[in-house]
Amino acid sequence: MTNKKGSSQEEIQEVSDKSQMDKGLEPVTADVSVPTPAPAPIPGADAKKPPVDITKLKVEKSCSRGLAGWLASNRISLAITSYQTGRVYLVGSDKQGRVSFFERIFERAMGIVGNAQRMYLGGLYQLWRFENVLRPNEVIHGQFDKCYVPRNAQTIGDLDIHELGICKNGKVVFVNTKYSCISELSQTHSFKAIWKPEFISKLAPEDRCHLNGLAMVDGMPKYVTAVCKSDAVDGWRDRRQDGGVVIDMDTNEIVCEGLSMPHSPRWANGKLWVLNAGTGELGWVNFETKKFVPLAFFPGFLRGLSIVGNIAAVGLSKPRNKRFEGLQLDESLTKRDVEPWCGVQIVNLNNGDVLNWIRFEGDITEIFDISFLPQVRNPMMVGLRTPEIRDLITFETDMKTETVAS
Repeated sequence: MTNKKGSSQEEIQEVSDKSQMDKGLEPVTADVSVPTPAPAPIPGADAKKPPVDITKLKVEKSCSRGLAGWLASNRISLAITSYQTGRVYLVGSDKQGRVSFFERIFERAMGIVGNAQRMYLGGLYQLWRFENVLRPNEVIHGQFDKCYVPRNAQTIGDLDIHELGICKNGKVVFVNTKYSCISELSQTHSFKAIWKPEFISKLAPEDRCHLNGLAMVDGMPKYVTAVCKSDAVDGWRDRRQDGGVVIDMDTNEIVCEGLSMPHSPRWANGKLWVLNAGTGELGWVNFETKKFVPLAFFPGFLRGLSIVGNIAAVGLSKPRNKRFEGLQLDESLTKRDVEPWCGVQIVNLNNGDVLNWIRFEGDITEIFDISFLPQVRNPMMVGLRTPEIRDLITFETDMKTETVAS
């Protein structure tokens, strides 16, 4: 059977934790111990919709025919997050030559970064650390060569955490969007602020400039993106079309300006790549002119970028009404006679050609972040409501081997 996007169902293996999906995770909004006054009704507005049960959302997946072979030949996988649906997707290739989609639920899944051994994920009010527990050449369930287990979830509160980075000393840093700063974990408090833009006068839970993206260079945080230079609460919404900036954290210099809702800066191949989300373009920063140089257009609001060699994975979302309307992206979609995507496109950075793609439909319209996982063929992740979270026990020991006395 072939689906409407032309990808054979036999080429896709979907693996999800049905018991987790059926039982569900209680949404945070279910806690009414501290009630919040309801806003006054707007005349003529529809009644407030009930909270969405993210465990009941239905998502359809399709992909290009060459994706499985490309993933297998490069021994690489993808980790993809969607905060809108609370999903983490691990996309690899199985022994039968199919694309493997492994799905887990983590509420408001945002920034994700990882490798063959460790993965970090930002959630609604926690920062998760996952560790692969399999040895080289070991598999679990007869097919998965990596098994990421949640080993730590540090409670940080709802900071509207965005992108993450792993420093060369092993520390994880993250974009603290609510407080307009770059932070690291604290042993005692919700976060430790380590940098903020010079134009931000104080740390306040006001999302003033919508600081959102982080580029690591040589194992250290180096560049960030912000929607504008606003120093007032929620001020970024009025500057979405051309107020976007890229900032050098070391010098506090604005190295690129005039952007439209920039996201996901990444340093690769001697260039600083960035997604100009409001125009639907991937490009790079010309440091001499402080301008954005577009490489390719994609039919969607762009967030999430991962680069390996000369290949990039770009995340596409369908533009939200009101918040993202009026951007150049709308005009470009109309001009090209194309509907916006929700998914991932894998592109050649030499010429901007799309090599492969993944498309999501149904109750999902937005992707947030992507991370390539090199040297990972077919990964899985242990969920929170599965027997494995109790029964999969591994250990290490420093004890000497016991001997039997003669």
